[in-house]
Amino acid sequence: MASVFFIGITLLFLDFTGVLHVWLGWMAKVQFLPAVMALNFIVVAALAALTLVFGRIYCSVICPLGVMQDLIAWFGKKKRKNRYTFSRAISWLRYSVLGVFVVALAAGVGSLVELLAPYSAFGRIATMIFQPLWKLGNNVLAMLAERADSYAFYSVDVWMKSLPVLVIAVVTLVVLAVLAWRGGRTYCNTICPVGTLLSFFSRFSLLKVRFQTDKCRSCSLCTKNCKASCIDFKSHTVDYSRCVVCGDCISKCKFGALSYSLPRKSSATGTGRPDPGKRSFLVASAMVATAALAQEKKKVDGGLAELEDKRAPKRKTPLTPPGSLSAKNMATRCTGCQLCVSECPNDVLRPSTDLLHLMQPVMSYERGYCRPECTRCSEVCPAGAIKPIDKEEKTAIQIGHAVVSLDHCLSAQGNTECGNCARHCPAGAIEMVPSDPDDDLSPYVPVVNEEACIGCGACEHLCPVRPFSAIFVEGHEVHRNI
Repeated sequence: MASVFFIGITLLFLDFTGVLHVWLGWMAKVQFLPAVMALNFIVVAALAALTLVFGRIYCSVICPLGVMQDLIAWFGKKKRKNRYTFSRAISWLRYSVLGVFVVALAAGVGSLVELLAPYSAFGRIATMIFQPLWKLGNNVLAMLAERADSYAFYSVDVWMKSLPVLVIAVVTLVVLAVLAWRGGRTYCNTICPVGTLLSFFSRFSLLKVRFQTDKCRSCSLCTKNCKASCIDFKSHTVDYSRCVVCGDCISKCKFGALSYSLPRKSSATGTGRPDPGKRSFLVASAMVATAALAQEKKKVDGGLAELEDKRAPKRKTPLTPPGSLSAKNMATRCTGCQLCVSECPNDVLRPSTDLLHLMQPVMSYERGYCRPECTRCSEVCPAGAIKPIDKEEKTAIQIGHAVVSLDHCLSAQGNTECGNCARHCPAGAIEMVPSDPDDDLSPYVPVVNEEACIGCGACEHLCPVRPFSAIFVEGHEVHRNI
């Protein structure tokens, strides 16, 4: 089951065609933090109930970052067997990180939430590191297929969406790999806020790993193979707040002294630390409630001259995707998982580098524009930061409006009759009018009807002026229907 979830979610991030989302999109929606942010109480309640019955199997089966750590730890165990030892939980660090996480979540400090959340961490690793490698492999197959006169594959652009976020993703992967290689589930049981939160529930789970002391020979194999470092063979106790129910201890025990079972009167069980009782359960409940087609890029002009790459203008208000409702909704609901960024077929979305909204998606039109018929980002968002919309709704959502810089416009300078922005505006919001109303022979310049403009960016993207377009889109804090 862990393999199914890990492969499925990874493919969901790698896929740039949008096909797999139809089949695998639900896997993102059952992740804990996206479910909380989407106010999906059914999923949150189901995960809590799952933990109360089976223990922290969410961490070992459903969470892709947890499974990735297990994979790295497995390679570590190949090098040196019986590598782990029992260690007491660093409670002050666990609860401090959880407290900071909840406060950041309530205060809308998305960048801090995304740095700590496990699903977000896996998302940026998959999008910024794995997906470019996946695309390069696809391009190699496309080249080979082309030589064989086959169109089974098509080439796609591989480009740097955000250098700061790539650096963060690489650092995250390296840190997690080192921790998992050396200590197994160190991150999950020390830093991960979701793991700490679920630990409140796992203490009360019905099914647990339990000792049968009469069969135990104190061989210590269970402790030496526990990647959560939560089994003390000397006292025959298990810290259930850290146990992720991987079953390694049971498979390694040669005497049948461990079992995953319901409580037995004859079984000596323990948590390895005082049970916090009902108070911890209530605290956990309170915290859960609070937290509540690849476009071809033209590099030449008519095949005669190389074009300088476009550069993003400085927008006073960042552009957020249609369906996000407002910049505030995006800031408070987005988990920064990068799924919408990885799925955008028009290369419009990229992670923000703004410290307050770090890694949350923003729009820019250097490589494409937001096509009115595309609703991919609203379809894949698991957290409710981008509400599902249909094509008809999208054409009526105004996320911003175009602004003309006449100082750079070719038509306004009288150099040529351009009008590219007016010809290609899908909303018909741009009209070419004489710069001098009293002189019909004066240069024609673009005028934007702000009431009709939806901010799709077709004008900005298709403007021939380089490196900054003579017309650009300014974002709106709150979206509106027109």
